[in-house]
Amino acid sequence: MTLPSTKKALDGGWGWAVVVASFLALFLAYGSPQSVGVLYPEWLSTYQEGKGMTAWVGSLVSGVGLIASPICSACVVNFGARPVTIFSGVMVSGGLMLSAFAPNVQFLIFSYGIVVGIGCGLVYAATMTITCQYFDKRRGLALGIVSTGTSAGGFVYATGQNELIELFGLGGCLLIIGSLALNIIACAGPMRPLHVPTYYLKQKAAALQKAEGQLLEKVVISDLDPVKPVASDKKTSDDPPTAMVAAAGTEGVKEPPAADAPLALGRSFSICALLVEVIKTKHKSYSSYARSMAELFRDRVFGALCVAIFLFSLGAFPPLLFLEDVAQSGGLTDGVSLLLPLVSIVQVAGVLGKLGLGAMTDIRWMNSVHLYAFTAVGAGAALLAIPVTESYAGLQVISAAIGFMSGNWSITPYATTKVVGIDRLTEAHGILMFFGGFGIMLGPPVVGWFFDWMQSYDLAFYFSGGCVLLGGFLLFLVSSLPCRPRAKGDSHPADPEYTSDLVAAVA
Repeated sequence: MTLPSTKKALDGGWGWAVVVASFLALFLAYGSPQSVGVLYPEWLSTYQEGKGMTAWVGSLVSGVGLIASPICSACVVNFGARPVTIFSGVMVSGGLMLSAFAPNVQFLIFSYGIVVGIGCGLVYAATMTITCQYFDKRRGLALGIVSTGTSAGGFVYATGQNELIELFGLGGCLLIIGSLALNIIACAGPMRPLHVPTYYLKQKAAALQKAEGQLLEKVVISDLDPVKPVASDKKTSDDPPTAMVAAAGTEGVKEPPAADAPLALGRSFSICALLVEVIKTKHKSYSSYARSMAELFRDRVFGALCVAIFLFSLGAFPPLLFLEDVAQSGGLTDGVSLLLPLVSIVQVAGVLGKLGLGAMTDIRWMNSVHLYAFTAVGAGAALLAIPVTESYAGLQVISAAIGFMSGNWSITPYATTKVVGIDRLTEAHGILMFFGGFGIMLGPPVVGWFFDWMQSYDLAFYFSGGCVLLGGFLLFLVSSLPCRPRAKGDSHPADPEYTSDLVAAVA
């Protein structure tokens, strides 16, 4: 406990070792979940379940991490990035290895969907937090390098899992990538904390408070004990029988319970007062948080942004899971070299989209809210084109378009700042991520149920494309309406340097 509670960000030096370790941790954790579309056809043929039920595996592994992001962030704040990364490595590796022995899809939903999903959420929160601690002026660059680890992992693992399945089967593939995920534990080594985690500070404060309480209790007992002063005044020169009788009489008549009664009563009153104070404080904080959330949703543009992100996640995430099955079931892969799977194309285009769209938000005249709406409309149009595509090359082009438009996750913090202001960025972005995670969790099962019902993907992708288009048009129309009430904290232009740093930290 010799570390200070705060240290200045290094902006280099050991921070670059932290960036490399964080990149590798995300690469190893998100490689398989980001390329889960390669495993999906194998699960269908192995377990012979419906596409809707099997799709829960891929949807949960991506959605659970986002929905549980507040809990994951709280773990990092309380315990630190290094212990959380170690624990996440155990969860991701254990979940992947358990999935190799899954007897049915229900077990796979637990082992791969929930266990691996929560592990990914923990390692993502840990790597983002430790990177922000080590960088200030170069925080945007550092976070950009670290965050591309997810897409790079999906690109490499998509091809690697195909080869491993051909060589060792589905179970052997999951065992191998699970053993590789154990290296996440090694990635936690360079994550030396600059800030003392809250848990250790609370433990130290509790130990000091306990020591002070014991010392005060001893002082009070010594002041209230009526026997000790009398016993100290006694002479020890009495004959043994008299002394024994006197001692026996003293033991029979001393009244420690009566003497401790005021102290016990005082303790009870102190504990009750402390509990009442804690309840009042918690109630006040929860009430304030509820009022803050209500104020956010009064802004119609923020409400439209929540709906747009939910619909985008609901419709644009399923292709990551179903495109390979669409190509195989439609016979589009016959005679085609699958050197670069469709999932890999989506991941590469996603990296380019994150960088390109992020750079576009730095243009002074660019409206980030309208840019997000434009990407939603573009992704919706690409989804509507999937049912009418009759070649594998056409699916490759559509995969690239969807991947590029899906890079709009990088502009979400900037659009949120435009809507609610810099002061409320953190809480508003958390709400948006919850809506996004909920949409990701529901999207693939809905598309799978459409296929089980119609025995065709056409209606499913029409539904997905319609949802994404609806969200984009709704956001564009609502944000274009005049007389929008200005969000609190947005009345004065914020310092550009401070704004970019905080936005990068949230991203």
